[in-house]
Amino acid sequence: MKSHKIAVHDYAGHTFQVQLSRWLAARGHQVLHLYSADVETPRGRLSPAATDPAGFTVESVTTGRRLDKYALVRRWLQERAYARVLAERIEAFAPDVVLSANAPPAVQARLAARLRTRRIPLVCWVQDIFTLGAAKLAESWPPPLRRAALWALGRVEFGTMRRAAGLVAISPDFLSILARHGVRHPAATVIENWAPADEIRPDTKDNDWARRHGLADCFCFLYSGTLGMKHNPGHLAELARTFRDDPATKVVVVSQGLGRRWLEEVKAAEGLDRLILLDFQPFESLPQVLASADVTVVLLEEFAGVLSVPSKVYSSFCARRPLLAAMPASNRAARLIEETGAGLCVPPQDGAAFVAAARRLRLDAALRHQMAARQADHAATAFDIELIGRRFLDVLDAAVTAG
Repeated sequence: MKSHKIAVHDYAGHTFQVQLSRWLAARGHQVLHLYSADVETPRGRLSPAATDPAGFTVESVTTGRRLDKYALVRRWLQERAYARVLAERIEAFAPDVVLSANAPPAVQARLAARLRTRRIPLVCWVQDIFTLGAAKLAESWPPPLRRAALWALGRVEFGTMRRAAGLVAISPDFLSILARHGVRHPAATVIENWAPADEIRPDTKDNDWARRHGLADCFCFLYSGTLGMKHNPGHLAELARTFRDDPATKVVVVSQGLGRRWLEEVKAAEGLDRLILLDFQPFESLPQVLASADVTVVLLEEFAGVLSVPSKVYSSFCARRPLLAAMPASNRAARLIEETGAGLCVPPQDGAAFVAAARRLRLDAALRHQMAARQADHAATAFDIELIGRRFLDVLDAAVTAG
């Protein structure tokens, strides 16, 4: 197969996207991996390393301002400014094809428009369906304004997907949703998310990071990742209340932003001393962070049931830590947890069931061990970067050939 110049843009800068870029470069392609420095989110292994393959470059893109995520009009303007900087960098690289993931509609649309003028094919890697999720943010708006705004957002998001050279969806659910909104792309394929098993390896609970934070000798429920509108931090507060009188149990939250700030207020008001709140940690610490957990917590609200697939689920599979999930049963990650027996999953609105599942996992070490073994079995085959990488390469090669 002919080698290509490939620009991979992952707005969030997550773990498995940059693993894919390194894999592509190791196969002889020249790869520029770009991510946003303006977004507050956990990140993957984005620092250049001596072991990186020739032809691999990773760079941040920034407007010089932190994204104001929940002020929709200001966010839209910021994203358009980011798209301009992004497009200029990609145009300077002059790739044969661009793969773009996690990009909000304003970013993806402006990037697509600039690429069309240069006849550079764009493959949209669909990790979220923003228009449907935005309905939650805009629910307090006057109905006429809300309908108009969502119509305009959908026109931009779905229109960009229709005109793309290809689509990669992370769940088959996405394709049926997109079809209902007029996106029936002939070059659409489903490649489910994964985690880099060669970088997130199982570690011992008694590790340097755990000892540094006083977690090596206690039972730990761990939530690590974004706490935004799609995640109910109330479950974490209730977990801390449930075990507040158990000196051997702690609830650890590694996050920043809206939900983290709310938990800080609750902790102070209620004296939840066993609720430990920490900032996002460097990717190099992630294996030890996950290993400090006895149970990993995953949250997703009902409205986001089929709109998002939490990547932290896949990281937990690599770390072999049982999952306690409050998620809609319709979500692909929830179905994966149930299919593999990797954890316990309850409806997101059922707080009593969430606490009951937490108590069960706290008391049943044999069950936790069984779940970890099933995670290992699944990760050994489903997270094979050789198989995944070849599927992406087929998509990119087809886009170049068709263009």
